[in-house]
Amino acid sequence: MIRPVQLRDAPVLADLYNLYIRDTTITFEEEEVTAVEMASRIEKVTASYPWIVWEVDGVVLGYAYGSTWRTRHAYRFATETTVYLAPGVQGQGIGARLYEALMVELKARGFHSALGCLALPNEASVRLHEKLGFQKVGHMKEAGWKFGAWVDVGFWERML
Repeated sequence: MIRPVQLRDAPVLADLYNLYIRDTTITFEEEEVTAVEMASRIEKVTASYPWIVWEVDGVVLGYAYGSTWRTRHAYRFATETTVYLAPGVQGQGIGARLYEALMVELKARGFHSALGCLALPNEASVRLHEKLGFQKVGHMKEAGWKFGAWVDVGFWERML
């Protein structure tokens, strides 16, 4: 079931996200987040953007949200999008359904474009974005440094 995030989700979302921080370059964060920090992020994001979770039998298996792309006022109709899934549920269509539900909510709230910022290589995320109608619009070489290596970043855009 897809539902809006709740503050009580913060501990499980922090645990899920921390896996990506510790083990991947998918996020450029390098320090794990606490449940308190995740709750603060939920409050900040949901003040202006949708944040949804995928829950099965009371267990959150993924989440997606929109956030500020750039702070200049003229960018207010563009949003950066994010999706994370629990280990073992990738490839089951959950990410696509969760992300598509996010696109519907973003459009309903008046956003005009969605931008996925992907650490590369990441074939699964590229496939997900392109399956949902995103098109690659940019590539930055060696934009981030994590785990002792440079990481490229690609940008995929979808008009809502």
